[in-house]
Amino acid sequence: MSLNEINQQRLITLAKDSIWHGLQTGRPIKVDLDDYPAELTELRATFTTLQINQQLRGCIGMLEPIRPLAHDIAENAYSAAFRDPRFPPLEAYEFDDLDVHLSILTPASPVVFSSEQDLLSQLQPGIDGLILEEGHRRGTFLPSVWESLPEPEQFLRQLKRKAGLLPDYWSPNIRILRYQTEIIS
Repeated sequence: MSLNEINQQRLITLAKDSIWHGLQTGRPIKVDLDDYPAELTELRATFTTLQINQQLRGCIGMLEPIRPLAHDIAENAYSAAFRDPRFPPLEAYEFDDLDVHLSILTPASPVVFSSEQDLLSQLQPGIDGLILEEGHRRGTFLPSVWESLPEPEQFLRQLKRKAGLLPDYWSPNIRILRYQTEIIS
């Protein structure tokens, strides 16, 4: 599903409004779904990525569609600004320099593979987002991560590391799911 320009802008504005509201109140903005068209109230999984001067400042999201799109954007924007454990909470002086990037995920589907080489041969750099699961460990990379990890081997090694595994770890129990994203910024 591709959103038209008006609805894309509404979501960017909502994300920024939720962050600004968080700076003022310490809470995400409340979303009244009656204020949004039907396509912005469908259950969708999203990530919000924040950058300042092209440097990551926060990224939080959901892999499963459990909330209406507008609500998910408001919650994830707030969380990316104030709850990403890698960064201190956003300060008011940073707001004007903030670049907001929204990723709306397609439903994830399992990748069928017989070996690590087979998996690597199926990856689509720049297109695929991946979820790696092994036992209780789990990690994901959005398709935008291909910009900094353009080789499939490198991408998979770092994804394993993110999931808490060694980069050269392999097991027939590894499960990989693939998704794509619509990027709005």
